[in-house]
Amino acid sequence: MEDNKSYFGEVGHGLKTLATGMKITWKEYFKDFFTNKSTEQYPENRKTTLHVAKRHRGRLVFKRNEDGSYKCTACTLCEKTCPNGTIKITSHMEEDSETGKKKKVLDDYQYDLGDCMFCQLCTNACNFDAIEFTNDFENAAFNRDSLVLHLDKEIYKGGSLPNLIDGGAPQEIGKFNTKTK
Repeated sequence: MEDNKSYFGEVGHGLKTLATGMKITWKEYFKDFFTNKSTEQYPENRKTTLHVAKRHRGRLVFKRNEDGSYKCTACTLCEKTCPNGTIKITSHMEEDSETGKKKKVLDDYQYDLGDCMFCQLCTNACNFDAIEFTNDFENAAFNRDSLVLHLDKEIYKGGSLPNLIDGGAPQEIGKFNTKTK
């Protein structure tokens, strides 16, 4: 059965819904004038109050042995599983002087942080536990070329925040790093 409303009934219904929408809009608009605003002081207080989860994936780094050497064997499993090709490995075959067997030697491990999806497929595919994601999130750069990292040539010593690998500052539930104006 069709609902046959008159022309003026429809206009009245439209004005009623318009008034309801305008009431909500004006209420939200003027609410900002009467409430205290808070601003998070990120750059200044990040060393004392910023908490980053340990499982946050920020950038890829090599795991090192106690003597400082890396665990990567240049097997290229991480390069093959990377969905968008952010990892490029170059290696060559070299004969071991002790055993006389040939083995792969890593020449360059290139990781493009700007193209990475942080999917963690590379770390899951690594059979030698040679790479991992750290929770270092401050990777902004003005030049995209500086986001291309050579992991075999750098030794990662932690991020710009103290105790970043452990999560940064201790997390306090219910307390925010804010300043009211």
